Amino acid sequence: MSAGHNHALPKGQNQKYLLIAFVLTSTFLVAEVIGGLVTGSLALLSDAAHMLTDASALAIALIAIQIAKRAADSRRTFGYHRFEILAASFNAIMLFFVAMYILYEAYRRFKSPIEIQSMGMLIIASLGLIINLISMKLLSSGKDASLNIKGAYLEVWSDMLGSVGVIAGALIIRFTGWTWVDSVIAVGIGFWVLPRTWILLRESINVLLEGVPEHIDLEKLRKSVSDIAGVRSIHDLHVWSITSGKISLTMHVVGDLEAFNRDRLLTEIQTTLAEQWEIHHTTIQMEAEACDQATNDHTFGPPGDSEKDHPPEKSS
Repeated sequence: MSAGHNHALPKGQNQKYLLIAFVLTSTFLVAEVIGGLVTGSLALLSDAAHMLTDASALAIALIAIQIAKRAADSRRTFGYHRFEILAASFNAIMLFFVAMYILYEAYRRFKSPIEIQSMGMLIIASLGLIINLISMKLLSSGKDASLNIKGAYLEVWSDMLGSVGVIAGALIIRFTGWTWVDSVIAVGIGFWVLPRTWILLRESINVLLEGVPEHIDLEKLRKSVSDIAGVRSIHDLHVWSITSGKISLTMHVVGDLEAFNRDRLLTEIQTTLAEQWEIHHTTIQMEAEACDQATNDHTFGPPGDSEKDHPPEKSS
């Protein structure tokens, strides 16, 4: 878990690629909507609806990056980085409602089938697939370091699968005449999107609730600090994310400050957190004896994290 594991693109590069993907997606969106109406294909219209959410997600991601650049002030001491998580949450909710609409419209089509122009459907879906693949390539390098970029990437990724489904449906309709396949493909797109929507929303909510980042094992983190020579115990431990890749930590450390230099012990703890856990924003209170917050009421770490369970050793 060293710092060398971060392969994300710089934010400026992310913003550039987001802009290119946004222009490509928005331009093709118009053609796909017109094509869906002309051909009568619900699958193509559902893909167009996804393309609309793609364009919206990319636009929101771009806005979020711009807002997150604003400096911290006396009212928002952490700055505006959390706006990226709000954007990711909004994208997840938007994806959910689009999937619900597709399922509803597919139900209507099953009851009242319409004629579908399979060749036009095939051509437009193929062009959409090319646009999706280009956008995915542009966004893939930054998706693992930012929930905001990840949300936009998932939008494009789900739409790419939708385009593949529409192409398959167009070929089946063209050679068999089974127009009901169009609605089946649309339903498949909807059910494919829903689990991905939940994953993104769950990750976003965890950040908004200041939950422990998913890749952090709180018990192992506590042990890595407790194993440092001079550390007697830890209490009031909190780990949370401001936004993707910006983890903060606060804790109280009871140390043997008679045998170990306070500043050197603090530096070693900070080094351990940075090198093993990639946590660089820390607030650590060093104590010779446990303070009043060394109780379960003030400790939200794993069981056994409080001073009641790990009382500091008294020096002789």
